[in-house]
Amino acid sequence: MFPAGSPSHTFCRLSLLQLLLLLQALGRGLGRASPAGGPLEDVVIERYHIPRSCPREVQMGDFVRYHYNGTFEDGKKFDSSYDRSTLVAIVVGVGRLITGMDRGLMGMCVNERRRLIVPPHLGYGSIGVAGLIPPDSTLYFDVVLLDVWNKADTVQVSTLLRPPHCPRMVQDGDFVRYHYNGTLLNGTPFDTSYSRGGTYDTYVGSGWLIKGMDQGLLSMCPGERRKIIIPPFLAYGEKGYGTVIPPQASLVFHVLLIDVHNPKDTVQLETLELPPGCVRRAKAGDFMRYHYNGSLMDGTLFDSSYSRNHTYNTYIGQGYIIPGMDQGLQGVCIGERRRVTIPPHLAYGENGTGDKIPGSAVLIFDVHVIDFHNPADPVEIKTLSRPSESCNETSKLGDFIRYHYNCSLLDGTRLFSSHDFGAPQEATLGANKVIEGLDTGLQGMCVGERRQLVVPPHLAHGESGARGVPGSAVLLFEVELVSREDGLPTGYLFVWHKDPPTNLFEDMDLNKDGEVPPEEFSSFIKAQVNEGKGRLMPGQDPEKTIGDMFQNQDRNQDGKITAEELKLKSDEDQERVHEEL
Repeated sequence: MFPAGSPSHTFCRLSLLQLLLLLQALGRGLGRASPAGGPLEDVVIERYHIPRSCPREVQMGDFVRYHYNGTFEDGKKFDSSYDRSTLVAIVVGVGRLITGMDRGLMGMCVNERRRLIVPPHLGYGSIGVAGLIPPDSTLYFDVVLLDVWNKADTVQVSTLLRPPHCPRMVQDGDFVRYHYNGTLLNGTPFDTSYSRGGTYDTYVGSGWLIKGMDQGLLSMCPGERRKIIIPPFLAYGEKGYGTVIPPQASLVFHVLLIDVHNPKDTVQLETLELPPGCVRRAKAGDFMRYHYNGSLMDGTLFDSSYSRNHTYNTYIGQGYIIPGMDQGLQGVCIGERRRVTIPPHLAYGENGTGDKIPGSAVLIFDVHVIDFHNPADPVEIKTLSRPSESCNETSKLGDFIRYHYNCSLLDGTRLFSSHDFGAPQEATLGANKVIEGLDTGLQGMCVGERRQLVVPPHLAHGESGARGVPGSAVLLFEVELVSREDGLPTGYLFVWHKDPPTNLFEDMDLNKDGEVPPEEFSSFIKAQVNEGKGRLMPGQDPEKTIGDMFQNQDRNQDGKITAEELKLKSDEDQERVHEEL
C-alpha cells in the first residue's frame, strides 16, 4: 500500500490540508447514500476465499503482512504490491492506513482472500492523490493476508504427538537433536532439516537458536512432535533472514525431537526384569555373554545381537566396549533384563560411527544377560539332596562311576541329558573322559546324592565351545550319582584283592603243556573275578580288557604265553626302576 506522502508504497494518513478538504467534502454529504445504486456508506467486503483453519483473526493493533492489487471501478490498476515484489508490513487500526483498508482487514484470517470496495470518503475523498487517484474515486482492492501477530504475542506451542514413555524433557543447557520443517505463517516453506539428511544439533538456552525456538523446545520429550509458532520479535525481526525469511515474518516449525542429553549426564539404568535368587552380581573383570537391542532415543533400531543369533561376548570394565556400556553392565545378575541409556560422550561422541549411529546420539540398549564368569571362578557346587542312610565312601579320583545328568545354559536352554539315552553316563574320574569342571564336581559324592554344578567355560568347553555348546558358555549341571566302583591304579587292567598265587603260571596253564593260549588265559582271569580274588578295570568290556592283558603278556606275539613271558606289572615296574638306576 501507500505510505503517507508517497503513493508508491502504502495508504496512510493524508496531509493536514488534504484532511481538511476531505472533511469539508464529507460534510457536504459526499459518499453518504444508500447502497442501492447510490454512494457507499461503508467498505464492502467480499470474502471469496476463506481457509479451513483460522486460528486467529486480525484485530486492531495487530501487525500484518499482506499482498494486494488496487484497481478502479473500470478495472484499471493503480497500484500493486506484487509489482514491487514486496509485501505490505504494517500495524492496522491505528491510523497508518486509509480508513477503508483498516476496516477491510479486520477479522481476516491468514491465507484469506478478500475483495474490498472502499468508497471515497474512506479512501482519498474529494482530493485523491495527484497523478494517481482522481478525486472521489471508489477503490477496489484484492487482498491476501499472509501474516498476523501482535507485540503481546508469545511462542505458541501445540503438541501433535507425545510418546507414552518420556525418560526426560528438554531443559536449558541440554544438547538436542531434532528434525524440523520451517514455514511462514501462510505455509510457504523456507527450510527443512530432512532435505539435508541429518538432524539439527544444538544447545538449548545458550544463544545458539532464535529466542522463540529456545522457548518452544523446552519440556519436549524424545519422539515428541510439536508445532511451534514464533512471532517475528522472537525470530528474525525487522531484518528477516536472507531471501527466504522476510522482515517481520512469523515462523512456524513442525519439530520432531530425536534425542536430548546434557554434557553432565551419566549412564541411566532401568531394571526391566530381575530374576529371583541373584547370588552374584557382575563386576569389572568378569567375562559376560549377553543379548541386546540397540536403538536411538526416537526408537530407531541400529543394531541387535538377536539378528545374528549369537550373544555378544566380552570382558566388562576393561575398555573392550564403550565406556557407558562398561558402566551399565556392572552390577547385573545372570538372567537380568536391563535398559542402559548412554549419553554420547560415553558412547560414540560427536562423530558417531558407521552409517547408523549419528554424531551426538544418545544410545539405548535393552540388555538380557545370559551368563557371566570370572577366569578365576571355580566350579560352584550345591548339594540338592543326599541319601538318608549313612555314606561311608564317596567318589574319588580313579573311581568308575555311573551318573545321570541334565545339562543346560544358565538362561535355561536345555543342551544334553543322560535320560535321553535311557542309561546313566559312565566315567572314570580323573581319566580325562569328561570336562574338568564335571570331573571336579562329581568327586566326594555319595551314591544317590544329587548336586547342582555351575561350571565356568575355562573348566568346560572354553572360548570355542563344542557341538551344541556356545563359546564361552557357563554350564549348569544337575547330577545324580547312581553307582561307584573303586578304580584301578594308572596302567593296570587287573588287580588282585590279595596276593597272587605263588605258582601263577602253573595255575594258569590248565592243561599243563607249558603254554597258555588265549582260551586258557581268559578262563583263568574270569575265574579269579568270579571267585572275588581279583577285579578287572571297571567300565570296560571284559573280553577286550582280557584280550589286552593277553597281548601285553604275549611278548613275542606268537599267540601263547610261556613261563618266561609271564610277568606281573608290579615286577615289570620294579625292573624298570632298576634299569633306570
